[in-house]
Amino acid sequence: ALRQGSDLEKAFATAALVYNSYADPENKLSKAETKSLLQSQFGHFIQGQENKPKYQEIISSLDEESENKISFEDFMILLVSLTLMSDLLQEIKDVKTTK
Repeated sequence: ALRQGSDLEKAFATAALVYNSYADPENKLSKAETKSLLQSQFGHFIQGQENKPKYQEIISSLDEESENKISFEDFMILLVSLTLMSDLLQEIKDVKTTK
């Protein structure tokens, strides 16, 4: 469906596919599953973030009532938040500006 889509569209489609492969029949993930998915599939973006207060806040919210479920929209907000605070994002920006 996205053969002619932009790279950004393909990236979001990939995130949606990853989410959907882990989601339950109601298209939701438990907070515990969400934490595990973020750590396993998006580990390069969250690596080294453990000491940042915002990262700790996000992860601790996933530890609270870990059986509660979150929607795809909430998952994407978490993913974008973790990406924005990632050290990897700065490395990506540095590569782009040196070309």
